[in-house]
Amino acid sequence: MPAIMPSTLSLNLRLKLLRDVDRTVGRNLQDGGRLRPVDLARGHGLSTQAIRNYEAAGILPGAERTLHGYRTYTPLHAQALRTFLALVPGHGHQTATSIMQAVNRDAPEDALRLIDESHAQLLDDRRTLQAVEAALRDLDPVPRERGDTFVGPLSRRLGIRPATLRKWERAGLVQPRRDPRTGYRVYSEADVRDALLAHQLRRGGYLLEQIAPLIAQVRSAGGVAPLESMLCDWRARLTARSRAMLAGAAALDAYLDRRPAPPG
Repeated sequence: MPAIMPSTLSLNLRLKLLRDVDRTVGRNLQDGGRLRPVDLARGHGLSTQAIRNYEAAGILPGAERTLHGYRTYTPLHAQALRTFLALVPGHGHQTATSIMQAVNRDAPEDALRLIDESHAQLLDDRRTLQAVEAALRDLDPVPRERGDTFVGPLSRRLGIRPATLRKWERAGLVQPRRDPRTGYRVYSEADVRDALLAHQLRRGGYLLEQIAPLIAQVRSAGGVAPLESMLCDWRARLTARSRAMLAGAAALDAYLDRRPAPPG
């Protein structure tokens, strides 16, 4: 499940701030194109410790040292930091870190593979949204019938752990009955439908407390109009993520052009 995405407004604001960053860093450049850690940090609204952490993590290339052991950075480091910050909104912190690590160790193919995987996940998320929309459009009341599905088969069908289904039950997302003889949870057709919808909404980044009232609405089959605003928000966040990926790709392309050619 993808992590919860920030709102469209916050993504757009972050991208605007990133576009303004180069001007700020440019004003802080010292003679010879050298930057102190504080210059690089302030230009991006970070702490000097964050800059050191990024360098240690391989997000930035290794810094040169002065005779007294102080780090010095260059416009290439500023470009690397700007690239990382541009990649985060679309790909997430972990993947953005892995992309920059791959580039800085002269393995651009690994970086491009990670980007391809992010785009594939985004496409899968779009298909998930379309599936939710289609399911809700065709939603009809489902009569309560004798259940014939247990927690194990259902968890395997969804690709989740049985403990997750039990957690959903406590949150009210599913309401399996108990077999009077064995005490096992038995999921009816309606329960399976609710579990599938809950799984799709979780993939869309929604919390259990957000999903529970929607599942209740679906369970009663009283209409899907209250879900429209959530679906609109989901679509907007996917669009914002796509735009963020474009911005990150542009920054990464510029960084790749600026880096020195690898040996050999």
